[in-house]
Amino acid sequence: MQDDTQNASAPEDHTRSRFPTAYTILFFMLIFVAVLTWIIPAGQYDRAMSESVGREIAVAGTYKISESNPQGFVDVMLAPGAGFYDPDSYVANAIDVALFVLFIGGFLGVVNATGSIDTGIRTAMRKFRGKEIWMIPIMMFLFALGGTTYGMGEETLAFYAIFVPVMIVAGYDTVTGVAVILIGAGVGVLGSTINPFATVIAANAADIPFTDGMALRVIILLGGLAISTAYVMRYAAKVKADPSRSVVANQAASNQAFFIKSSKTGHQDATLTGTQKIVLIVFALTFAVMIWGVSTQDWWMARMGALFLGAAIVIGVIGRLGEKKLTDSFVDGARDLLGVALIVGLARAIVVIMDNGLIADTILHSAEQSLGGLPELAFINLMFWIEVGMSFFVPSSSGLAVLSMPILAPLGDFAGVSRDLIVTAYQSASGLVNLINPTYAVVLGGLAVGRVPFDRWLAFIWPLLLMLTVFISAALSIAAIL
Repeated sequence: MQDDTQNASAPEDHTRSRFPTAYTILFFMLIFVAVLTWIIPAGQYDRAMSESVGREIAVAGTYKISESNPQGFVDVMLAPGAGFYDPDSYVANAIDVALFVLFIGGFLGVVNATGSIDTGIRTAMRKFRGKEIWMIPIMMFLFALGGTTYGMGEETLAFYAIFVPVMIVAGYDTVTGVAVILIGAGVGVLGSTINPFATVIAANAADIPFTDGMALRVIILLGGLAISTAYVMRYAAKVKADPSRSVVANQAASNQAFFIKSSKTGHQDATLTGTQKIVLIVFALTFAVMIWGVSTQDWWMARMGALFLGAAIVIGVIGRLGEKKLTDSFVDGARDLLGVALIVGLARAIVVIMDNGLIADTILHSAEQSLGGLPELAFINLMFWIEVGMSFFVPSSSGLAVLSMPILAPLGDFAGVSRDLIVTAYQSASGLVNLINPTYAVVLGGLAVGRVPFDRWLAFIWPLLLMLTVFISAALSIAAIL
């Protein structure tokens, strides 16, 4: 890979208007939120420790105006650094995620240095010739399974550099590869069933068992996955039949050269050596161990980063790279994803500004007031759209649950709407927004690795968003009146 993520996602067609980079988008959003802290009154709810949630949650009915703390120029300049760690308390924010991304890059750099991935992709494509389209539903199902069970998000960043080349060799484009991962896992989160970072924590905050409302969530999961899979497969088939219909058609040549290095060496029919097969086995086991650790052992970024670091060393030894090539490959690979690591910090900086400006609770209080006295059908739909709006500013599913559920869930009691339906509306809204949310680092990070400009992603996904919105709204409305 090249060492400039910004260039990796920039269109080649210089005759077109140049859409701002991910960094510019995030910085303008940072400034916008800072401006809001001068307009929206500061306020706070009282907090109390919840044993079931395991953290402090807002107490309904305790909102009060606070002394304003508008964020100025210095605060905006400090925010990107604060996105990684608090400069006053030194408490970590997104530094662990950023380091995890760099370890992934280093790991992939070492694997690429062995030539195993490129050769393995071409070997697999020869065996799957004529059946490539079926990789899409299979992989989307697997990513959705990760999303619905344990909220697969940041972990997906490791897969883009692997799966996007597979889609290119299969005759599709980078958007197809990104869509399989981002939409697959995203729809899983949207239809979370036992996801501890969405369903479970929201249900605990709403003071109900997380199994309440499970049937509707399964319906939303399966329906959303079916709609999304059909959409991606239709787009992929269209691109394969006519590459000019790709939303990133002007990048086709550079994407081919960028992701498929063996296409420049003439070894199109190369076969895997014994060493490369062992490397790929270790490669696959690394991801299997990561999934096992996250889903069953409560692993998070530090342990996942250590896993990829250790696996890189093992693969370097197996591949007989030598000390210099091993370290150079690791550093070069980390450099490839440095831009993604910066995106992670910038995205978190927006949340830092909003929290320091004390406007999050004020926004929530306004939502609380707007829902009062509404009939059940209007209540659940407005509730959904309130969560949609809040998700742009609070992209963390667990953070949004802790912020909004203790306040909004009790309001459903007065409207005749069950709390489990409110939890479902929250997680559906959060999952839907996080398919395009620029403040959710996984979106811009995944697009950067896959070399898909943000405007091209929006051009691809907006019809699907419309279909999913109609489907979710219909499901919530029917459930509210039954």
